[in-house]
Amino acid sequence: MATEKILMPQLGESVTEGTISKWLVQPGDHIKKYDPLAEVMTDKVNAEIPSSFTGVIKELSAQEGDTLAVGELICYIDTESGTAEKSNEQAAPAAPSSDKKEEGTATASSETGLPKRDKSEKNRFSPAVLRIADEHNIDLNQVEGTGMNGRITRKDLMKLIESGNIPAQGTAPAQAPIQEAANVKAPEPQAAPQTEAPKPAASVESQPGDIEIPVTGVRKAIAANMVRSKHEAPHAWTMVEVDVTNLVSYRNGVKNDFKSKEGYNLTFLPFFIKAVVESLKEFPQLNSMWAGDKIIQKKDINISIAVATDTALYVPVIKQADEKSIKGIAREVKELADKVRTNRLGADDMKGGTFTVNNTGSFGSVMSTPIINYPQAAILSVESIVKRPVVMNNGMIAVRDMVNLCLSLDHRVLDGLVCGRFLARVKERLENISSETTSIY
Repeated sequence: MATEKILMPQLGESVTEGTISKWLVQPGDHIKKYDPLAEVMTDKVNAEIPSSFTGVIKELSAQEGDTLAVGELICYIDTESGTAEKSNEQAAPAAPSSDKKEEGTATASSETGLPKRDKSEKNRFSPAVLRIADEHNIDLNQVEGTGMNGRITRKDLMKLIESGNIPAQGTAPAQAPIQEAANVKAPEPQAAPQTEAPKPAASVESQPGDIEIPVTGVRKAIAANMVRSKHEAPHAWTMVEVDVTNLVSYRNGVKNDFKSKEGYNLTFLPFFIKAVVESLKEFPQLNSMWAGDKIIQKKDINISIAVATDTALYVPVIKQADEKSIKGIAREVKELADKVRTNRLGADDMKGGTFTVNNTGSFGSVMSTPIINYPQAAILSVESIVKRPVVMNNGMIAVRDMVNLCLSLDHRVLDGLVCGRFLARVKERLENISSETTSIY
């Protein structure tokens, strides 16, 4: 019998960590290869982790609600084959010996309440950790890692950034770690600054009659991804207003026939997505991602769309959207929305997005500043179509159907000139939609 490790897999493109939302096994359970071990939630998708072995669960190394970096230990399994190579056994020693060592250390250190931990990999840093540390001037020597063998994870750094207790380069190292949520002792304050870092939200106390809602599941993943996007991507915003009177007239004239022929509604969103993808082919800079020392301009145009439920927001992806007709886009929008609302959305449905179109107008919004869907470089919000009086080119005033298009951009990747030209082309395409120039099929 050999002891094998199950590690946190990468469940999607750019996914760096996952949260154990529910264990499906317990120590002592007999499992077969490919049986599900746990439900894991990331900022992109919920998924089950399958077992790579047949055997008996020996130990769970994480609790429900714990967030682990890709590659971190999830659990140990005693396999039945007994054929594990010796080199593998040396690389992955059975847990009990290390557990006993840690238990003994904890007893010896009980007076301080700070049991020693294996820190053999404290000085091994992932590219994401190095990038964040460089961008925020964090001295990694002063950070207490919570990852496997003391390794510093991106989550450790994001907690420091959120708390404001950032150990900067050149400051004295912390003398002792404080509670695990902070991971590092803040350096002594210098004399000059008059302002204090904002206190973490955990300092807010509920009052009688308040309702406390635990931050768990998908909401926690959404929060983590939004914080990461705002901290790492310098956001800029721009907006144009578009006269979509002809689009409204055209869509209203064909929607009933489309519904009877195709069996689902033709909304305005597919027209906007089509105009966006055609413009992205002209301005591929917006179909890009920041990658630290380079910008990656993506070949495929995969449009992420936001689909909301009562408790969460999902961002599934329309693959190769530039190769699809308005009808094809409409069908994919419907199918992805149905998957979200029936809890059938899979990992593949969430992978590969290169640009996001957000239909905030469905809620009556007329202007917004959306947060970029990291690591993409831009997101476009389509606001509500409203009738407004407009001064026409001949000087006459007419009531027209108008919509605002709000673009958020990563200023590391994009500048105002190219974004302005991109929006101008989207606007031009939408304003020239008609039965003579536009085919739904």
